[in-house]
Amino acid sequence: MQIYDKKELIMVRKSEPEAALLLPECERLWTADDVSAFLGVPVTTLHQWRYLGQGPTAFRVGRHLRYDPVRVKRWLVESCMGEAG
Repeated sequence: MQIYDKKELIMVRKSEPEAALLLPECERLWTADDVSAFLGVPVTTLHQWRYLGQGPTAFRVGRHLRYDPVRVKRWLVESCMGEAG
């Protein structure tokens, strides 16, 4: 079993430079299905938001997308506050 430093596991898209500074804050990352169920939106909407640079920040773990639940919840609150104001 090989052990990696957390910095080695983060692959950041060019459009998300701030994500390199933000390591996951949780024990278990969510899949797109988990986030889809939590937000009540289709997985395709999550992919579209990512393509457009919107929505919660996702991490690449190999070829898989993973989401930090803390950041998903924070994004939800911030996006709701932005719409209310």
